[in-house]
Amino acid sequence: MASILNSLSRVKKGDVVLSVRDIKKTFIEGGQPLHILSGGGFDLHRGEIVALVGPSGSGKSTLLQCVGLLDKPSGGSILVCGTPVHAMNEETRTMVRRKKMGFVYQRHNLLSDFTAVENVMLPMLANGIAEDVAYARAMKLLKSANVAHRASHLPGQMSGGEQQRTAVARALANDPDILLADEPTGSLDPNHAISVFELLLDLVRKNKMAMLFVTHDMSLANRADRRITIKNGIVK
Repeated sequence: MASILNSLSRVKKGDVVLSVRDIKKTFIEGGQPLHILSGGGFDLHRGEIVALVGPSGSGKSTLLQCVGLLDKPSGGSILVCGTPVHAMNEETRTMVRRKKMGFVYQRHNLLSDFTAVENVMLPMLANGIAEDVAYARAMKLLKSANVAHRASHLPGQMSGGEQQRTAVARALANDPDILLADEPTGSLDPNHAISVFELLLDLVRKNKMAMLFVTHDMSLANRADRRITIKNGIVK
């Protein structure tokens, strides 16, 4: 596993950090196959921001689950920093996901019994980072997300925008190469949505990572470097 993680670390600005080829995903529903993804693919480069668009039900979230190693594709290949990950066992997939990827969802998904700083610390503690180091980095991330003043607050004591900003800080906890975001502003009012999206763009650029985000909002999609579409199950 160490050799896999070492090979994953050898990427530079502009390199391909995520490569998807002939991706397929089929579910069985009522005893019949339901083909959600039927082929196609893309490359995602370090430093690049890409929007994933398509009609509702076209498979955008399914694709994000597959490339985020939360689900296995039915066919095709997924490479992270040049290393095939689609056929890895669950333990190795989990390790790659923790080390190389960050996730932002439509809902913040913060743990309600933990403070903002504790929520940001948790991914680092899961990776074996010392508690004092994790705390210092978590506070730095909360500051960069403009919510350091809420560090000791529980999610229920924070506004929707503050919760989502904390979720963005949590996604960056382990300094990922790839940030995956599924409708990251979909649960926010327009003013907070713009603020959180600007934060995402700013942090992704500053940290020189790559971001793939799902959106129905074409004004947000137009802010990306380019767009990937899913139509009739084909990714292109």
